[in-house]
Amino acid sequence: MTSQWRLRIDTALERTLPPANEAPQRLHAAMRHAVLLGGKRMRPLLVYATGAAFGAETALLDAPALAVELIHAYSLVHDDLPAMDDDALRRGQPTVHVAFDEATAILAGDALQSLAFATLAQAPGGAEARIAMLQELALAAGSRGMCGGQALDIDATGAAQRLHVDELERLHALKTGALLRASVRLGAIAADIDAAARTSLDRFADALGLAFQVRDDLLDVEGDSATLGKTAGKDAAQDKATFPALIGVAASRARLESLRAEMHDALAPFGDRAAVLAELGRQAIERNR
Repeated sequence: MTSQWRLRIDTALERTLPPANEAPQRLHAAMRHAVLLGGKRMRPLLVYATGAAFGAETALLDAPALAVELIHAYSLVHDDLPAMDDDALRRGQPTVHVAFDEATAILAGDALQSLAFATLAQAPGGAEARIAMLQELALAAGSRGMCGGQALDIDATGAAQRLHVDELERLHALKTGALLRASVRLGAIAADIDAAARTSLDRFADALGLAFQVRDDLLDVEGDSATLGKTAGKDAAQDKATFPALIGVAASRARLESLRAEMHDALAPFGDRAAVLAELGRQAIERNR
């Protein structure tokens, strides 16, 4: 099922992005470079898996799946900029500001964000659900979500050892977790599920978001650039706030296992229909890139 959804989202992204030969060509080529050169597509897969688990038609899930991946792509373009994480490699390819230039990268990120909301605003289905999705994605991407987490991350860089573990978890609940949680919530909105089920899904998504970041932090320590598709070892070199830096590698692995259990418990009430969500959670914990 996930392979079908992966093909579906890749095809939809190709169709939704402006053609590279349409003016302004350089900007559109940069947008396509940012989105189409690989990626795990975890966020759109979560939209599809959540919606499908609760009976939503696939056609109702395409727009939110597209929108959340476009927001994710924009965030990576800006995250890689010299003023932010200053990285030259993403998904095994030169980052957008390296392949093009810094100004084009900024504009490409801005344009991807705008395209995300334009795509979601045209989603099929009722207006109430569409507005709820727009609000969910906007909040997850803003100062109380992903952008806020990035700001906290910048503030903590160079001061990781002075950070309390609860502060680090909050940082990553915003920077990484907010968009993952929004992905699950977008699928839940499309499926129009009840409040009790949404609460359990939030528990799953919160644990998943934190597990995703803990695994990312461990990979930066244990992985290599060729496998990761991005520069390994940068977190330690920049004194970034990470779980291995703060609590050590062994404790980070133990935290990952506790989060695995939290995800399992959160999905238990749903039985077999949550099997794909459970599998995505497993992949987040066991991935090598």
